[in-house]
Amino acid sequence: MATRTQARESVIGLLYAYDLGNEGIVKFVDEILEEKKIRNKQKEFALDLFNGVVENIEKINTEITTHLKQGGIKDIGSVEKSILRLAIYEIQNKDLDKAIIINEAIELSKRLASDGAPKFINGVLDKVNKA
Repeated sequence: MATRTQARESVIGLLYAYDLGNEGIVKFVDEILEEKKIRNKQKEFALDLFNGVVENIEKINTEITTHLKQGGIKDIGSVEKSILRLAIYEIQNKDLDKAIIINEAIELSKRLASDGAPKFINGVLDKVNKA
């Protein structure tokens, strides 16, 4: 059975593809999650997260931009942006411990993103959490 971490990792992959201009991926989310063996409760969890981020993407992007020291959202790598979008959506909309959400985002960034990503993501999410 898939874990929430695996479900989040799949959502980040979907958001990454979406960010690169593949909006049509929305039609294939079920199949992609099934391929990755994300099923049952974790599939519901992943679908809820993906759809929630996509539906709130403009609000989330504004939140990211508000907390950047310099540059804009276009200056952030797609993987880092996907991780931030997911974590911000969870911080703002889910009844989970914020420290757990932030830690999960940092751990995922260590595996999926560039070397400087964990520190950057931690900084942005810390500001979002305190706002």
